[in-house]
Order: sequence, then C-alpha cells, then structure tokens
Amino acid sequence: MVDKTVLLHGRVDTASTLAVMREFEYRSSNIPLEEYELTRRDHRCQKQSEEISESVRRQVEEDNAKCRADPARAERRRQAFENVAKLMQSFKKADHEIMRWRVRLYCGHIIETEAHYTYTDPLSAGAYGRRCSECGEDRQTIVAFEPIGLRGEPPEPTESTPPPPPKKPTQADLERRVETLEKENERLRTKLSG
Repeated sequence: MVDKTVLLHGRVDTASTLAVMREFEYRSSNIPLEEYELTRRDHRCQKQSEEISESVRRQVEEDNAKCRADPARAERRRQAFENVAKLMQSFKKADHEIMRWRVRLYCGHIIETEAHYTYTDPLSAGAYGRRCSECGEDRQTIVAFEPIGLRGEPPEPTESTPPPPPKKPTQADLERRVETLEKENERLRTKLSG
C-alpha cells in the first residue's frame, strides 16, 4: 500500500469571529488510482461490505413488515425520519468546508466523493463504500483515494477596524489622579495607625 500526505489549507468560519486559517494533512492511498491492483484485503473488505448490506436489507424488510402491521409504529418511524431530515438540513456546510476526493471503487471505476474538510481521508469520514455512478453497483468499497481540493475557495477574511488607541491623559488628568491616590494613601495610613 502506497500512502502519501498532501498539505492543503482549509478555513473555519464561526458566526462571531474572523476566518481562521488551519492546516490539515490529507492522506492519499494506493495511487495512482488508475494502476491500482486489488489485494486479498480488498476482496475481503468487499465481501464483508456485501454481507453487512444483506443483513441491513433483511432488517429493513423486517421493520417494514412490522410497520405495515402497526400503523402507530409506521407513524413514529415517519416522524423520526422527518426529524432526521430536518436535522441534516441544518448541517449544511459552505463550499470551502467540503473536501473533494477522487476514489477508486472495488469495481474499478474512479468517481468523486466529498467529506467535511476536517477528515484527513474519505474512510475516516465514514465513506467505506459507495454506489458506483458508472456501473450502478451498490456498496462498492473504496480501495484507493487521493484529495482533489476544497469544493470552493474560502472567503477572504474581513479586516476589522482596530479599536482607537486609548486617549492620552492630559496634565490636569494626571494631577487629579495623583491627588486621588495621595488621599487614598493617607486614608489607609490613618486606618492602620488608628
């Protein structure tokens, strides 16, 4: 397995602060993608992915049957899916927060996928497998990948105007301050001696 690391820059925006530049190391694996040969590990991972997909498919069928038999359960599930959809919509990220990846799938096709820029590779972002847009095969495991770059350019940081420098005190201000401090000093001496 050939891995390499690529340094790219991403920016993080928060609602109340200026954009902050952060550097991330993005990994590549098994490149060049076009020449990669499948390994025993790749075959094993693909088989596990297919077995998991089949198990999940059976569980979904069982749940669907239970929902058909119980309208209240079906309504709870529909409401849960609606809530999840609303929550996911609230997590929309700006283009400069999305890293694009070229990935080679088990079927041999090379496609593009995306993940939040804080993930160093598509696998750590949970993208173990994908539906291949070329051949239509479902759950094709990712066997090789390389970063392409951010989906969009980060916005230029806005320059805030620096606060005005503190006003220099006048001679009269300084004399009043000295007088106040001398009175406080005298008061404390009297208090300590009395």
